[in-house]
Order: sequence, then structure tokens, then C-alpha cells
Amino acid sequence: MIQEYQVRVLPQVAANEQSLRMWLADEYGFDVRTVTSVRILRRSIDARQRTIFVNLKVRVYINEQPQADEFTPVEYLDVSGKPQVIVVGAGPGGLFAALRLIELGLRPIVLERGKDVHERKKDLSQITKTQQVDPESNYCFGEGGAGAYSDGKLYTRSKKRGNIEKILNVFCQHGASTNILADAHPHIGTDKLPRVIENMRNTILRCGGEVHFQTKMTRLILDGNRVVGCLANDKEYHGPVILATGHSARDVYRYLAESNIEIEAKGIAVGVRLEHPSMLIDQIQYHNKQGRGKYLPAAEYSFVTQVDGRGVYSFCMCPGGFVIPAATDKQQIVVNGMSPSNRGGQWSNSGMVVELRPEDIEGNDALRVMHFQEELERNCWQQGNMRQTAPAQRMADFVNKRLSYDLPRSSYAPGLISSPLHFWLPQAISHRLQEGFKQFGKSSHGFLTNEAVMIGVETRTSSPVRIVRNNDTLMHVRLQGLFPCGEGAGYAGGIVSAGVDGERCAEMCAAYLES
Repeated sequence: MIQEYQVRVLPQVAANEQSLRMWLADEYGFDVRTVTSVRILRRSIDARQRTIFVNLKVRVYINEQPQADEFTPVEYLDVSGKPQVIVVGAGPGGLFAALRLIELGLRPIVLERGKDVHERKKDLSQITKTQQVDPESNYCFGEGGAGAYSDGKLYTRSKKRGNIEKILNVFCQHGASTNILADAHPHIGTDKLPRVIENMRNTILRCGGEVHFQTKMTRLILDGNRVVGCLANDKEYHGPVILATGHSARDVYRYLAESNIEIEAKGIAVGVRLEHPSMLIDQIQYHNKQGRGKYLPAAEYSFVTQVDGRGVYSFCMCPGGFVIPAATDKQQIVVNGMSPSNRGGQWSNSGMVVELRPEDIEGNDALRVMHFQEELERNCWQQGNMRQTAPAQRMADFVNKRLSYDLPRSSYAPGLISSPLHFWLPQAISHRLQEGFKQFGKSSHGFLTNEAVMIGVETRTSSPVRIVRNNDTLMHVRLQGLFPCGEGAGYAGGIVSAGVDGERCAEMCAAYLES
């Protein structure tokens, strides 16, 4: 017999299968010795009251053996000799596009400007050691894209564009923990995601596809209004093109603008990384001076408000994580966050950002939001002594417009320098952040504190450009055979939604080749 239950239990009950079995047997009146397995299908934490509960949906196997796989595997067949499709970019959009092409009987040729995950990691360590950024191998460029080293958060609010469950299953098939199928806010972890990405690449290669690293696309090959390939490293690759270059490929945006290929300015959000001691966030969120205790994970938070007609909100929250240098070129400081799978670090951080719309910036240039990003990142670099040393300010000092004469310890490895962010950040951003922090401090006592440090600047929340495509075919509005894809094209906002969009672009590309 197999039974499913929705239950609400204390954290110590949910902590291991044996305690959960005993609780279920007592609650529902069956013999615990007959329970062969308990599988958690959904899991979330309810921390709204002083007593913390864990909400679970469980499947109980009574005198039955559970199926071997907790996920539904996808069959990938050999596509050697099949029609080929060029996939530009090996981030989540490009990788999921390539895997879906294989499912559909097409041969993906993946072109990635950066290095594979192992070689890329060496270049990331050099940012801290030398204060220099490799413009082709960094936290944004390389196998896995920006998500590979920003911790693999898989939560998405997008429910209507594709099969999210399929994306999570593919991750599990390639080595991710099956916990991501159950958790309300699934998360793989910076320490484990690179191996998963490598396994996805190996699937592409095993099935007859190709993956080329340090291979940078410089232009599209056109036949009238039809894209028939692209040029990369002075070599031509022929086939329709799925363009999944990520939100930081500014050279691609410039090429498209100069080539009169239709793009438009898109809104983003900009601000800072805010870092608290993780113990403090645990105490606040779990209403307990002892913090999370033995059975609860590092606490998360989510804040959102409106100030002067624009959203102010937390973004990409990393419990027990690190703040990282995410610039992609010289004379830039950009920060982001990541967490290992155990989320066991001393600090917790989140982007704290202000909504910015295209109409907030003068002019009608399609690249004007990107230019605003660049100017802010360049200004931040100057404030950081023209190194990757990031300008920072204590949170309460920022709200009260005071210089921080010293700074707390931080996870940001290149180092911090005290700087009056309230003075040099654009007024529309600093004022809204100050007012937003005041509101967040009222709703969550202890959050607005000088124990927290603001680190500048967070600008790469999403693409500043949208590559205009047809809503029905997902092809570019004018160029047949070009499929703008994922976050870099302005149609996704995170790993899962980019993966979903990659699969959809692959399906539309297959339909295009059949027509």
C-alpha cells in the first residue's frame, strides 16, 4: 500500500526518516515495522510564529518497495549525423537548449567564450590574488554561466512558460541531490553545481554533440533575412542559431546595435550586497536568541516594498554564503552572492536593489540602461581605489548618512574599503534604499543594524537589453533562424527560467527546421 499525507511537524521530527516514520505511525495508526520507506515530496518551513513547523507532503510505502529512481530520467539518444543547431553560450539557457535538441533528434554545436568549469575556477581564484579580472573567464563567463558560481538557486516564480519539474529532474539525472524536487526553495550549492554542469556537458558529447570552449562568437552569418550560422574564432559554424549569451555579454549587445538587429532597452534593478552575520539572521527569522539550533537550516529572508513608485527588494538571498567579485572586465566592481550546499558560512547576504525602468534614463538609445550599469560599475571601481577592493558602509550609517569609520569582518575576499555610499550612489537609488531599509527594520526587528555591511555595487540582476523576438515562434522579429534565448536575451530571470526558455527555443528551432 502507498499513502500520501500532508503533515505539519516540528523540525526535530522532520530531521530524519526514522523519527518521521515513528511520528506518522503514531499519527495515522499503522505499525511502524511495516513501513519500508518514506519519501518527502514537498518541504517548506513555516517560521511565522515562535514555534517553528516544517510542512511536508510525504509518500509512505507500507509493505511495498519504492521505485529505484526518485526522479524521471530523460532518454538521450545518439544524434551523430543529424541536422545541427548552433548554441551560443553554455549557461543554463544554452545547456538545456542543447539537451532538448538531442531529445528532438538534432545535433547541438555549443560555442562557449569562456573555459570549462575546472579551468574557470583557477581564474576565479586569481581575482582575489592579483585583483585582476580575465574578461573571458570570470564569475559570469564560462561553462555554466553566471549561475555556476552563484550557488545554484533553483527557485522561480515563473509557472506558466514551461515544465519546471522537467528542469529539476534533468539536474537530478546529472548528479544534483533529489532534495531539489521537494524543497520549496531548491538549491544545489556552489560546491556541487560544477560537477552537475560537467555531467551535462558529457551527455552532450556522448550523444554526438560538440562543445567548444574559448570560442567567442563575433558575428552572425546572414543570407538575406535568414541566419544560417555564425563566426567564432575566425571559423564559420553553419545552422540556425540559439543565442544564449547571458546578461553580461555587452559586446554581443553592441554588435547587435551596430548591425541594426532589433533590440530594445529593458528594465533592471541596481543596488548593493547586504551582508549580516548568519547567526543574527537566524535569530531574527526564527524568533530565537539561540538561532537556528540543531534541526533548522540557515534562515532565509525576503523583503519587498515600494518607495516613490519603484520597487525596493531583496534579491538572490544567500544564507550562510559569501559575497563574490563578479566583474567581467577592467575598471569595474560588481558584486554577487553564493552559498555552498550546506549553507554553513558565518555570514548571510542578499542583493538589496531598486527597480530601474528604461524611462528613468534619458534618451532612446537601446543600450542606455547598459551604459548606466557601466558608469555605476566604473564609479564603484574608482571608489574602491581602482582595484577589486569594494567600497562598503555599515547599514545604519548609510541610512543615517554617516561615514563608517570602521567596517565589520566580511566574506568578501578581495577586501573592503570604507566609503560613503549614501553620497556617491545615484540619489534615486540611495534614497529608495534608505527608506526601504527603514521599512524592513520596522517589520523585522534587528535587521537594520550596524552589524550589517553594504557592499557596492549589485548591477547584474538581469539583462539591460531585450533582443526582440516573436512571441509565437521565439524567433527574432526579422531574422529567421535566430532564436534569442534565456536571461541574456531578456526572457528569463534565473537558472530554472533560463533552462525552461532554452528548452522552448530548442522546440521552436526544431519546428523551424521541419517547416
